[in-house]
Amino acid sequence: MNTKTAVTPPVASKASDGNAKRLLMMALPIIVAVLLLFVPVPEGLPPYAWHYFAIFVGVIVGLIFEPLPGAVIGLTGVVAIALCSQWVLFSPEQLADPKFKLAGASFKWAVSGFGNSTVWLIFGAFMFAAGYDKTRFGRRLALILVKYLGRRSLTLGYAITFADLLLAPFTPSNTARSGGTIYPIIANLPPLYGSKPNDPSARKIGSYLMWVAITAACITSSMFLSALAPNLLALALVKSIVGINISWGTWFIAFLPLGVLLILVMPLLAYWFYPPEVKVNDEVPLWASRELEKLGKLSRNEILLLVFVCCALLMWIFAAAWIEPAMAALLIVGLMLWTGVLEWNDITGNKAAWNTFVWFATLVALADGLSSTGFISWLGKEGGLLMSGISPGVATIVLLLAFYLLHYLFASTTAHTTALLPAMLTIAATIPGMNMEVFVLLMVTSLGIMGIITPYGTGPSPIYYGSGYLPTKDYWRLGTIFGAIFLAALLLIGYPWMSMMF
Repeated sequence: MNTKTAVTPPVASKASDGNAKRLLMMALPIIVAVLLLFVPVPEGLPPYAWHYFAIFVGVIVGLIFEPLPGAVIGLTGVVAIALCSQWVLFSPEQLADPKFKLAGASFKWAVSGFGNSTVWLIFGAFMFAAGYDKTRFGRRLALILVKYLGRRSLTLGYAITFADLLLAPFTPSNTARSGGTIYPIIANLPPLYGSKPNDPSARKIGSYLMWVAITAACITSSMFLSALAPNLLALALVKSIVGINISWGTWFIAFLPLGVLLILVMPLLAYWFYPPEVKVNDEVPLWASRELEKLGKLSRNEILLLVFVCCALLMWIFAAAWIEPAMAALLIVGLMLWTGVLEWNDITGNKAAWNTFVWFATLVALADGLSSTGFISWLGKEGGLLMSGISPGVATIVLLLAFYLLHYLFASTTAHTTALLPAMLTIAATIPGMNMEVFVLLMVTSLGIMGIITPYGTGPSPIYYGSGYLPTKDYWRLGTIFGAIFLAALLLIGYPWMSMMF
């Protein structure tokens, strides 16, 4: 009698495990939300506010693990709350009002984020990035810096840093900036030195260049309001929760001394802590020269783009009282379309822009709901009681440390901002004598630099981590060192400077 033993093919087994894991990740946000719904309502908090918070936490869990794209998670949360609005969004007093129209009010709340000016500013800035990419002006800037600074490894590190610095004010996604312009250029450089990924030769220069690139992306993301999409989300949350407006210029000046210092010393620090084996090479400037020759002279569209982005920057800094920054961005987008710098297909086909637009619009609505239900005010009251007796200065440092170090738990700066910033702002607002302008600036300008601490801390991290030039143990070690340096600099330089400002 022949007995046949069925053997599961390894590929099929792996696919089955992958599907099971994905289903678990999809179910996890729902499980968390349901479990919280059965937790007794804390004293002093209306039941509907706690139910809203339960669904909100489920959304945050979904954003952390991302079983589906972030925009889908956010949209699902908004729809779920709108459909259950009589139990989770509106108070019994609102529902008892004969003039209150539940269906209309629910829909109005659900789409409220799409009318937020910050969301449109993000969208407009993405179109600027599309202009940089289409005209190849961003690539030209980076190549020029490499041509003149690329002979030595250290000056090449500065070239990469300055390239990111030039692009950052006009690129609201550090992922797009790094993945679309910086990384494709510097990925060509290590092979010129005989430095290969996933190989001992990576330390010749590739490892150094990749580490400089990710640290530069983090610094510039904190330096400019328009250099990181969650910065703009934070702006909307700050205005909604504590009523403080932060202009592009205020943000820039607040971080300027710290930003300039970090930009100037970071490539040198990386050179000391993670030194390249090759110090000098003449091939890289020659390669950059050849690439620039291929690009030719500045094109008409590159010149127009340069003029347009400078006009936008001037309006953001000096004309905010006369034209809303989001409207200024849309004006420039219109000019780019009329002059042919961009085509309408570039707008409709920009998946990253539309994805971010929907994602942030839903997150703005969800975060606003925490305030409208009364959860934020309750949390602030409770948090204030816990921190009663602590001086405003000590409270500022404690809350900043907590906000910064809790980023270890997040794979998304957006999720971090949405989950923690409202709570931190509310707690700080209840502490007597707290300088809220300074506290707010410390919180929001930390969002970029905190991305350095883990290989998943910000959008560009997986790009450089996956390059093959940064081994896991090196990344974690350097992330700890540079994360500590950035945090110490923010407390020792940024905090006193911002206190002088306000």
